[in-house]
Amino acid sequence: MNILSSEILKKTFKSYKESLLFGKWITLGNIEKLFDKHQDKFIISQLGFSEQKRPIYSLNIGTGKKRIFLWSQMHGNESTGTKALFDLFNCFSNSHNKDLKIILEECTLLFIPMLNPDGAKAYTRINANGIDLNRDAVNRVAAESKLLRDVLDEFNPQFCFNLHDQRTIFGVEGTKNPATISFLAPSEEITRSLTKGRKETMNVIVAMNKALQKLIPNYIGRYTDEFYPTATGDNFQKLAYNTILIESGHYPNDYQREIAREYTFYSILQGLYHIASSSNFKEYLPYFEIPNNEKIFYDVIHRYPNSKNDVAFQYQDQILEGKLVSKLVRVIADNDLKSKFGHYEIGFEGKIV
Repeated sequence: MNILSSEILKKTFKSYKESLLFGKWITLGNIEKLFDKHQDKFIISQLGFSEQKRPIYSLNIGTGKKRIFLWSQMHGNESTGTKALFDLFNCFSNSHNKDLKIILEECTLLFIPMLNPDGAKAYTRINANGIDLNRDAVNRVAAESKLLRDVLDEFNPQFCFNLHDQRTIFGVEGTKNPATISFLAPSEEITRSLTKGRKETMNVIVAMNKALQKLIPNYIGRYTDEFYPTATGDNFQKLAYNTILIESGHYPNDYQREIAREYTFYSILQGLYHIASSSNFKEYLPYFEIPNNEKIFYDVIHRYPNSKNDVAFQYQDQILEGKLVSKLVRVIADNDLKSKFGHYEIGFEGKIV
């Protein structure tokens, strides 16, 4: 299993991070102005339109036989993967690194960097008609869902990367760490059987996890593989398109998801390199050594001498007057805060502990 060195990953990200993308609210306007700098190396195409008639674009590069399909922001308010993709585009447009050259020689890559531009504009999970695209893989009611499936069938990839963000509530089982990156090899049916395709998907995740554990040990989780009959990853996996789910999460003090962006970039680059440089994808058992995600965090917890009086808060994001604003909202339901952690904890005397 070929693992890129931490030094190469860090140097590459530092050299090619896209400086014009920052923060969590990334819209079509933010990325459209970046396409010109990649038109010499990529084939850039307009695939169709969203429900509100915003264009949906693809970028294509590489000449190899291994076909890999990557998409981001099917949930409009989950933009960390989008930022990481544009960091990757800068690499492919400008770098002469031999490892990147191997990827483009062995693989043909197709990217949709923003599947849900309407949701991105409104900073919502859903599309303009209130549909969660990640639960629309069967009925394909949404224009964006139809487009994604049409591209999938026409491109016929060997591997897919489905890029998402996960909430700040998730931590790594057995630790007090947030889950900065979580991986999933989706199930194909309710019994979660280990099919050939799932094992191959797990193999790529094993390589990505090995690279990340050298950089942020114990900050990587494994997302639940409960089968969702209408979910995109589950259905694509069932159709024999090996689908790797990457969930970009929280890192201490990283509410803009800029550190998570860096580790998302490392995950994608290592995954592509592993696919490009491997002749088989049989090693999968270490996938089950990745700790589970657990819902063990809140953004803020006020601690009192009597733990029964502890109070938890979560940030709630919304667009106000053209700006992304986060406000703290009290959590009512959780009566077991003694076993939970706050990204910030404030003692009864008003001190951050």
